[in-house]
Amino acid sequence: MTQLQDASDEPRDAGAAERLRALQILSEITSTLPGESGIEEWLGRVLATMVRLAGAAAGAVRVLSADGRELRLLASEGLPPEVVARERLMPVDCGPCGLAVRDAASQEEPAWSTCARLTATTWFGGLGRMIAVPLVNGGRVLGTYNLFLRDARPIPEEVALLYRSMGEHLGMALENARLARENLRMRVTSERQMIAAEVHDSLAQSLAYMKMRVALLLESLRSADTERSLRYAGDLQRALGEAYADLRELLAQFRSRMDPLGLVHALEGLAAGFEDATGVALTLENRLAGALNLTADEEANAFHVVQEALANVARHSGARHARVTLATRDGDYEFTVEDDGVGFFALGNPPGAEDALAPRHRLGVGIMRERAGRLAGRLEIANLPGRGARVRLAFPVDPAARAATP
Repeated sequence: MTQLQDASDEPRDAGAAERLRALQILSEITSTLPGESGIEEWLGRVLATMVRLAGAAAGAVRVLSADGRELRLLASEGLPPEVVARERLMPVDCGPCGLAVRDAASQEEPAWSTCARLTATTWFGGLGRMIAVPLVNGGRVLGTYNLFLRDARPIPEEVALLYRSMGEHLGMALENARLARENLRMRVTSERQMIAAEVHDSLAQSLAYMKMRVALLLESLRSADTERSLRYAGDLQRALGEAYADLRELLAQFRSRMDPLGLVHALEGLAAGFEDATGVALTLENRLAGALNLTADEEANAFHVVQEALANVARHSGARHARVTLATRDGDYEFTVEDDGVGFFALGNPPGAEDALAPRHRLGVGIMRERAGRLAGRLEIANLPGRGARVRLAFPVDPAARAATP
């Protein structure tokens, strides 16, 4: 009687052990997500965990190609090199894997049947069963994962349900990795466009100005007009110096990342070394009630507007003192740079007449306006009563209002 009882309990105990292993696998893989090492390395680690806890001989993760006609081997664990070489790219209608993709449902079959026939290897002969589980995200099948099991017994339904849950988790990770790659691609494209725009707005226009001056210089030299030649040569010398300053500033901006401690900390660092570098005493007044709610890109744009405004103070104003004020007013963040110099329109040009300013000064204003536009904001420039100038950047506190900018 005892022997009969022990025999009847054996399958039940084996099923309980298998369910426990499946739960362990699910617990371990759901506790992690792909990190900086990338999706393929993460899948390899997860697959190794699944193979170990399921007591399987091997495992594989396959993803659909862009045209949906093939399955590409993305990660494997325990498969011999000759099998990996033959299964790197398989047709989507390949046995149980193809059925799992087509029907979005798990498939089982003896491990030695389809895989052994397609790879023409004997390795599968010693195995009992292979399962193919679809990787699903948002109702869309992205691929499959396989476990090659030593046991030939069918998988209990509750264990199969856990395996499907694993497939959904892996599918979510694959989709997140795709979105991360797409986001990175968009950011790289945006950065390239920004670099191109800034080079165009500074170096390209300075070079165009110098090209025109060279033509005039040559003409004056041919006519032996010494006075005009000296004037054009002086223009070229100044423009070349400004172009060189542009280049150094652009390189400094592109090499440096936004301070990881945030915009306010970055501005404090800028203010701390400003007097030593320029001879202009700088005060920073932070009147903000709380932390800034800005993305890294938004912080970078705001920082570079203030940085360019302060560069103008150092280069053109002749000021002895300057002040940067951070505040909020009427639903806007306001970043204001004021100085006690000769005024922004020192030659008597009215506000809005930036075209009449020196080339470097005018180009700096254009770059600041472009950055303000990226923040759905505006740039205000004015002379102060009596002496000095003010540059103010204002943009919405509400992130939704900033995000609505084309």
